[in-house]
Amino acid sequence: MRPRMWHFRPVMLPAPASEAFVQADEVDGKMLQFEGGLSITALIVNGGFKLATSLSKPAPITADQAVKFATYFLSRASVQTPKGVSVLLEALKLLASQKTIAPVCVRLAGNGQLLPESPVLSVRVCDLLGKPLSPALAALSTTVVSRTTNDALVSKVNLVPSKDDATLYTYNLKSASPTRGLYRVDVDAAPSYRQQLQVSVLGKVRVSSLEVGVGDTDSAASSVKRQSVTHPSKLATVLNADSQQKVVLKTALVDDASGKPITVHQCFVLLRHQETRQEIIFVAETDSSKAYKFEMDVGARAADFGHKSGLYEVRLIVGDALLSNSFQWHLADLELKFAAGDSQQQQSVDAAASSRKPLPEIVHQFRAPEKRPPRFVSDLFTALCIAPLVILFGLWAKLGVNVKNFPLSLGAIGFHLGLGAILVLFGIFWLRLNMFDTIRYLIPLALFTFICGNRMLRKIARGGSSEK
Repeated sequence: MRPRMWHFRPVMLPAPASEAFVQADEVDGKMLQFEGGLSITALIVNGGFKLATSLSKPAPITADQAVKFATYFLSRASVQTPKGVSVLLEALKLLASQKTIAPVCVRLAGNGQLLPESPVLSVRVCDLLGKPLSPALAALSTTVVSRTTNDALVSKVNLVPSKDDATLYTYNLKSASPTRGLYRVDVDAAPSYRQQLQVSVLGKVRVSSLEVGVGDTDSAASSVKRQSVTHPSKLATVLNADSQQKVVLKTALVDDASGKPITVHQCFVLLRHQETRQEIIFVAETDSSKAYKFEMDVGARAADFGHKSGLYEVRLIVGDALLSNSFQWHLADLELKFAAGDSQQQQSVDAAASSRKPLPEIVHQFRAPEKRPPRFVSDLFTALCIAPLVILFGLWAKLGVNVKNFPLSLGAIGFHLGLGAILVLFGIFWLRLNMFDTIRYLIPLALFTFICGNRMLRKIARGGSSEK
């Protein structure tokens, strides 16, 4: 009797949950994730916390790791699939429920742009699910520093909690008189929550002065006679310029609050043809006094306008990320007249442009069918084709049909049925079938008729030999 062999399977004891999180990938020093994306990361985080809870162990990750995992989950807030939404909410709810390491969201309540007339800084403090913190923060202070000069606008001031929203904290910077620019907001929440935010204080721009005029091409810009225009009105007279002249424009932009000259991100001069609505935009450049100037030689710029003479609208476009009143101003009308040679050149340009236009679409057209003969000719041809068959049946009726020697056998009956079917098939081919369909039907009929005819002839031959 052979002894029984016992096989023992080794039991794998679970490793500490914290060791699994060491394998997470760090992205830009701000996020932690596992290879496999949102589902795998949420699965490992949820599994690690559940394992730690079942073993009565502390949280498997540190507070810093919790912040990085939460940052990754919040970056995937735009997930679209139901499964992704489920695992995302489950992971955020799990991290938010951890009292000791739960991350806190500190963010701007608005778009980060403070209006000059009401520069109210609004900060929202909540958990990962957007709910108020429990317990609430004892204090929330902030320091606002200019990113241009590094000077502190306010330092260590307490934000005021809102009575209507437990997550909202505000502070009015009106007393600090913030100027237009970018600022860094350092938020400190007791005991150890710190966050840096970026805000911008908008300003208003005002057109201090604007002068526009037309002069000769070879004359200095300072000697050109100019007319002043007050924003937002329009010049009453129409300016006229030809190929031998130039258009000059100069404007000064100032801060509405301080009255000091300012520079903006965008200062353009737009010329738009009033009939064709064709537009061309030029960049206005600043001089040593921070005034914006624009000078255009009409003849040299004729190609840019396509040598198209006519009445043009002159518009000033001013825009900046730190302005609350960016505008487009229709300041004057300008009549441009290009030389006669330019008109011929314009015609050649138009001809070249028309040659580059797409050709008309090629639509396939079938050849027109040939003219059919008159109805009388068709009917006459049909009658001539049927005449031999009519004559045959007529002669059979007159002479009589001898069916006494018709052999009553399957071969004879099949032969005549096959022959009749072939004749019917030819008639159908003449009416509606094409050649390929007719051949497909004719081949089995011809084989059947040939076999039956062979058997019929052999039987007739045997009968004739027996009579002899």
